[in-house]
Amino acid sequence: MRPVTENTDRIPAVAGLFYPAETAKLQEEMERLFKSAIPYKGEHVRAIIVPHAGYQFSGGVAASSYNQINGDTRYKRVFIIASSHHHKFRGASVWCDGDYIMPYGKEKVDKAFGKMLAGNFPDVFSSDQRVHIEEHAIETQLPFLHHVMKCRYSIVPIIIGTDDPYICREIAKVLTPYFSPENLFIVSSDFSHYPEYSAAVENDRKTMEAIISGNPERLLRRLRKNDEEGIPNLLTSLCGWTSVLILLEIIKNDESVRYYPVEYKNSGDEPLSGDHERVVGYWGIKIVQESVDRVEFELSEADKQTLLSIAKKSIEAAVNHKKPFFNETRDLSKNLLSLCGLFVTIYKNKELRGCLGRMNGDMPLWRLVQEMASIVPVHDYRFDPLTSDELGEIEIEISVLSPLRRVHDISEIRLGVHGIYIVKAGSSGVFLPQVAAETGWSVEEFLGHCSRDKAGIGWEGWREAEIYVFTATVFK
Repeated sequence: MRPVTENTDRIPAVAGLFYPAETAKLQEEMERLFKSAIPYKGEHVRAIIVPHAGYQFSGGVAASSYNQINGDTRYKRVFIIASSHHHKFRGASVWCDGDYIMPYGKEKVDKAFGKMLAGNFPDVFSSDQRVHIEEHAIETQLPFLHHVMKCRYSIVPIIIGTDDPYICREIAKVLTPYFSPENLFIVSSDFSHYPEYSAAVENDRKTMEAIISGNPERLLRRLRKNDEEGIPNLLTSLCGWTSVLILLEIIKNDESVRYYPVEYKNSGDEPLSGDHERVVGYWGIKIVQESVDRVEFELSEADKQTLLSIAKKSIEAAVNHKKPFFNETRDLSKNLLSLCGLFVTIYKNKELRGCLGRMNGDMPLWRLVQEMASIVPVHDYRFDPLTSDELGEIEIEISVLSPLRRVHDISEIRLGVHGIYIVKAGSSGVFLPQVAAETGWSVEEFLGHCSRDKAGIGWEGWREAEIYVFTATVFK
């Protein structure tokens, strides 16, 4: 092991072994790998899980994974997390004593940030250089990152030394606030080690499915089950499982992202190997920012007219003290059987006359419209019950809601596009997207009115509350 010195840069440990040590040859290798990589899909990538073997084995999958990143994105920091191949220790170690030296130059390390982690969270973070010196799992990622990125960035290299899921969760708690659109997370891990080819393919598929579920406990169960199945020669199903587990723990409550598999190969697929008896598996997985305006389904005009008809007849039945009329489902479209939130609004002479709904649907859409339309004319406490004399003067509006997405910065709220849902200590309030358009409020007025008038937590209450946004398909 090379000696450790203070305030020094890290020099390459595996150049010439895992990847070419000469700058020109490394560039040629990058161009070769990216030429056949899976194309960029136009998404905002928040994280990738990518292999770290020699480029002749896993370089193709790595290139496909990195090719999903938009190189023009200005990431503030790139967190690179890898499980140690050489040392076992409590918690994690962050390199913060210098930069990373690579054949093509320096990779800038955010040294101040790393020292903050080690200084503020000593129970789970250290700055022990020794565990980084010979580790290849971070170093092998850097040429791919350098090849893709066109904007400046700094890296935060983190080595995980624990195999305790509890400590992994503690590490994740520290890092969770930094999992934001301005940062990129890279998790370095290969998959199954040394089973025969077909067993690797099947085992790696099951492990990948557990990962993309986003459920940390499901991943741990899958790994235990893999061990229990007694697959011949299987040394591990996921060599960087602690790093992957930390990522899943970081993201588990973030509904704004989704996991997608990018590409799979194992060492047996590479001509230079050709060995199908003992292989190593490689999955590339991306975690992308889902558009808040992503449409889960699209209501047809016929669907809208059916819902409006159900609402109209349900309102009439409620006003006349009759039961809702509609119970026939055979001719309903698939969309009308979907579960989603909605609001039914009544206007009279263009003035609000009642509005009730649910943020999340627990019954088919058609039935929820029927229930809300039966309640709103008589149970909106802000208004007197609707009378039969008013039925000819009302206009009915239905707002079908998208899934909720939590926001961490109010700059994410788009007035006239997003509705808001504010929750604090059991109190909640909601405004539909059209409220901001109708009132002309600013974002802070939108939040303040919802916080004070709807949630009852005061004008400034939103500042300490959970804020969610949603979009709505609105029709009259």
